[in-house]
Amino acid sequence: MAQNIFAVLYLATLLLVFLIYHQTCKVPPFVFFFMCCASYRVHSIFVLRLFNDPVAMALLFLSINLFLAQHWSWGCCCFSLAVSVKMNVLLFAPGLLFLLLTQFGFRGTLPKLSICAGLQVVLGLPFLLENPIGYLSRSFDLGRQFLFRWTVNWRFLPEALFRHRGFHLALLIAHLALLLLFALFRWHRLLVLGLIELSWNTYPSTSCSSAALHVCHAVILLQLWLGPQSFPKSIQHNKKAH
Repeated sequence: MAQNIFAVLYLATLLLVFLIYHQTCKVPPFVFFFMCCASYRVHSIFVLRLFNDPVAMALLFLSINLFLAQHWSWGCCCFSLAVSVKMNVLLFAPGLLFLLLTQFGFRGTLPKLSICAGLQVVLGLPFLLENPIGYLSRSFDLGRQFLFRWTVNWRFLPEALFRHRGFHLALLIAHLALLLLFALFRWHRLLVLGLIELSWNTYPSTSCSSAALHVCHAVILLQLWLGPQSFPKSIQHNKKAH
């Protein structure tokens, strides 16, 4: 019975993934056939192992479809449900935050984030009332030890290195560093505008909000000074004529 349910979940997940590719027009249709037949590991995870990964990813793919359809509130709800099934969905959170800030700005993003956070509180309320520390520490356990026999990405490493806490800490630092680099060099405009919005909405103002406002203005002026000069076409035409 459980395998039949997961088989249906597998087909539903394929449909959700196909819809994403269809809407983004990034993959030719014939690739869908190979996705259905070639992935032994996917079949194993869904039908043989009955892991909770398929449930989490199905909810995540559903949320992406909802985002593509501009149903952002429902998408945030499904994303939060996916996080409640498995914590690794949080790895998609920085990208979602970037999209929300791009789409709605700082003020408009707060209600969407409240949907994600509120649903987590509602789902965890029975456990939070009984043992809040235990629930939070076990639900978001960043120190959990993974088994070397199941790894795909790090099979080439010695098992002792894979299980070493220093290696885990290095991966976490590298992940956070990459997010910071993207924020500073790829998403910096959005970050600056978000900080300005946050500083202006801090009442009464604080030393941090005031300093952040000046730093953001300095960054904007520096970018205007160092950035390439762009002139309207009429001005460029007049310059060439002279």
